[in-house]
Amino acid sequence: MNRKCSFMFPGQGAQYIGMGKDFFDRYLEAREVYQEAEDILGQNISRVCFEGPESELLKTENSQLAIFLTSMAILKVIYAQFPSLVPAVTTGLSLGEYSALVASKKLIFSEAVKLVRKRALLMNEACLREEGTMSAVIGLDYEQVLKVVSPLESEKVWIANCNSPGQIVISGVKQGIEKASLLLKESGAKKVIPLKVHGAFHSGLMEYARENLKKEIEKVSFSDSSIDIVMNATGNYLESIEHLSELMLKQVVSSVLWQQGIEAIASKGVEYFIEIGPGKVLTGLNKRILKNAQKTISIEKVSDLEFLGNEF
Repeated sequence: MNRKCSFMFPGQGAQYIGMGKDFFDRYLEAREVYQEAEDILGQNISRVCFEGPESELLKTENSQLAIFLTSMAILKVIYAQFPSLVPAVTTGLSLGEYSALVASKKLIFSEAVKLVRKRALLMNEACLREEGTMSAVIGLDYEQVLKVVSPLESEKVWIANCNSPGQIVISGVKQGIEKASLLLKESGAKKVIPLKVHGAFHSGLMEYARENLKKEIEKVSFSDSSIDIVMNATGNYLESIEHLSELMLKQVVSSVLWQQGIEAIASKGVEYFIEIGPGKVLTGLNKRILKNAQKTISIEKVSDLEFLGNEF
């Protein structure tokens, strides 16, 4: 193909019961993804994906794995149906970074499955060790929020996500978030909306998860490849494979610089963004981030493959 494209992968929160089932029912390649993961983990994750109940799917240890496998199943079908469609660069939001690592051929699927489960379990345990929460700040940009939040780090408040212009997420202990919310409104925020989460992701409260995930990541071998990846922790292209494990660990406790990452990809002449996995959150964010003629499509249903057929 002639056009440069980027593959994007969603993170936690994109899950819903039945996601990926039409791919599972129609394509052997999709079924193989779930089967391989279940053989490795000894866990029937496809049942939780397709049947729920929602209370089980919403658990961090299940939702992260379910979203990852759904994204990987769809990706495998795309590669089988469109073998000439190779991305110039991949990226993923938080958990989605693991999907992006597989898609960029820097991490093999079997290793990624084990890391995703371990990451989810550790993040859940970190939430139980110290209670935290998150809120979305609407109407201020990253620098404006940073100016308010930086002095509050000693009170356990951090920026968790820079999603798009005017949409920043803060993370930390409840008391600190409440104080930050008042200060942000005084600084011009239109709204500060509490999120329905059970912990303070991408904050200093995740240090337990980072420390223990380090032991698991050190066991993994990464590969160099011709496909680039943009990392959450820097909002920019990975410069060297030697920095990969460090940036994966940093992501657990630091801000996800999503907007900056998408802007970095667009600056390299990428014309086409393809969101692969459940939901259309990243497609929506792209509409707010990108100001030029780049096109974004979402592939979450079998019927969406028709868009790829028309374009590529």
